[in-house]
Amino acid sequence: MDINTAATAFAALSQPLRLNVFRRLVQAGEAGMAAGDIADACNTKQNTMSANLSALRQAGLIHSTREGRSIRYHADHDGIRRLLGFLLEDCCGGNPELCQPLISELTCCQPGATMTDRPRNVLFLCTGNSARSILAEAIMNATGSGRFRGYSAGSHPSGGPHPRALALLEKIGHPTDSLHSKSWDVFAESDAPKMDFIITVCDNAAGEICPVWPGKPATAHWGLPDPAAVTGSDVDQALAFADTYRMLVRRIEAFAALPLDTLDGMSLQSRLDAIGATDTSPETA
Repeated sequence: MDINTAATAFAALSQPLRLNVFRRLVQAGEAGMAAGDIADACNTKQNTMSANLSALRQAGLIHSTREGRSIRYHADHDGIRRLLGFLLEDCCGGNPELCQPLISELTCCQPGATMTDRPRNVLFLCTGNSARSILAEAIMNATGSGRFRGYSAGSHPSGGPHPRALALLEKIGHPTDSLHSKSWDVFAESDAPKMDFIITVCDNAAGEICPVWPGKPATAHWGLPDPAAVTGSDVDQALAFADTYRMLVRRIEAFAALPLDTLDGMSLQSRLDAIGATDTSPETA
């Protein structure tokens, strides 16, 4: 790689949104991401993605593939290696052993770690996709710290998130622009993000016949009362949403703390069920 090509790559990464997009695609690994999913993950509008993706592609940092009518974007690992090679060329005056401490600190270079690791996708389901599952999606994306990506859907979507759910999330500081009600059929399509976990948060959705999910994700039921069904004063209704939010935070924090890489299928299912059976965080060690 020559210095002009390297400068182009660094210029592409100098804009914060493009840097965020690039990091998301590195995390997504070989599966890549659709433009809409990238926009959601970066909390930005989809119509801003085209120019930024084009800049990263021209810099040799990402590439795209077509799957039917859909386009998915991927980090270009060959381009990344060339850029890293340029940075470390003739490192330490021809004494590569002096660079070893630097290389050892790169987590992506540690044994067992790869640049193809991606966030685990978690889909929360309820009937209307207006309150509980919407809250869970927002909490997961705040709690997941890049290791998890939350989604939500409903068996019979109501048409939009409940105003009290949005008001509570905005008050706490969660982004709400990307939250919207949608059918769970969306996530059974071939070009949908692959789900690693499917979690129902209402009893009605748990009892319905679900779509066939690609990839056979792990499933669990974390039933919660519907805060939108609470009647009474404004204070009573607000408290119901706050209680639901609190319970979901505890359960999602417990989930995010599970040692997923060391649990076999039966142990994982037991832990997931235990989280849904209590309002307190179970042991995660």
